[in-house]
Amino acid sequence: MHMADALLAPAVAITMYAASGVTAGISAHKLNKDEETSKLPTMAVTAALVFAGQMINYTIPGTGSSGHMCGGMLLSALLGPQAGFLSMVVILAIQCLFFADGGLMALGANIWNMAFYGCFVGYYLIWRPIMKSNLFQKMGEAAATRAKIILASILGCVVTLQLGAFSVVLETTISGITELPFGTFVALMLPIHLAIGLVEGLITSAVLLFVNEARPELLRDNEVSERDGKKKMSLKGVIAVLAVVTLVVGGGLSLIASSNPDGLEWALFGNEDGGYAANMGLDEEEFGLSSPLSESAQKVQDSVAFLPDYAFKDNESAIGTTVSGIVGSLIVAAVVVIICILGGFFRKKKTAVA
Repeated sequence: MHMADALLAPAVAITMYAASGVTAGISAHKLNKDEETSKLPTMAVTAALVFAGQMINYTIPGTGSSGHMCGGMLLSALLGPQAGFLSMVVILAIQCLFFADGGLMALGANIWNMAFYGCFVGYYLIWRPIMKSNLFQKMGEAAATRAKIILASILGCVVTLQLGAFSVVLETTISGITELPFGTFVALMLPIHLAIGLVEGLITSAVLLFVNEARPELLRDNEVSERDGKKKMSLKGVIAVLAVVTLVVGGGLSLIASSNPDGLEWALFGNEDGGYAANMGLDEEEFGLSSPLSESAQKVQDSVAFLPDYAFKDNESAIGTTVSGIVGSLIVAAVVVIICILGGFFRKKKTAVA
């Protein structure tokens, strides 16, 4: 769902930068400074995991399209909405600047579409109400918790991706791109992102179920019973497992990601080469808008991106993808740590978590 600069008018892009910037500022201000320093590694490794996860495009059968996780629901369930949103800002900014994934002028819109809904709408309207509810109590405490995690993950991912996809349509419509009729664009974007959201919900629930079994208190709004506390894995163990998964996903599984266009590209250009519909059938080289601002943003992005499209420049070697996944994950983790330390978001506690 990463938007290119050509999909936005400068005024709309600037407005979305302002909206995302204000949200980031409020998040930084409200982030609980009493959080234990032991949670900083969790924030770093989960942000890196989401970066790696976004490199895996999974095929949506029968459509000629693919999708990838956004990660907002996963991060907010583990870190809370404020820390989750700031982590997503880091992920999307690094993707944009170093890997040329999504336009630089469109970065504010991409943050809003992919981070705001998952982190805030997903957490406050879906995750927290479901986790604090009495749903599934007849199943027993442990089974009820697992069922609530699955329900909240799937419902949250589906709803927030629908909101993000609809925002893309609104932003392009307001930008005045006449090649994208509102009704047609909605009819293409929402159904394909419904399927993408279902898959992301399953992936998110799988990760959160592991965390619930290994270290249940890491999940927000999760009531941890005395029995749960007796079967916990050490925090270092959980971090180690998530770190290994991140490296495997980013450095290995990224090599077998689907080559089909993602949901947004599929809606715009179709996939006739794969034997599927043309959808809107736009020309990938000559669509949308151009402006001095977007041209300047493109020049900056071209000069900064050292692994464009997650590959070595002028080299199609698969090693470039592996390097991109590993290096990108490490950069994300490092930047998250640096920002948290400089921002003073975490401080030491007398009692550390084992």
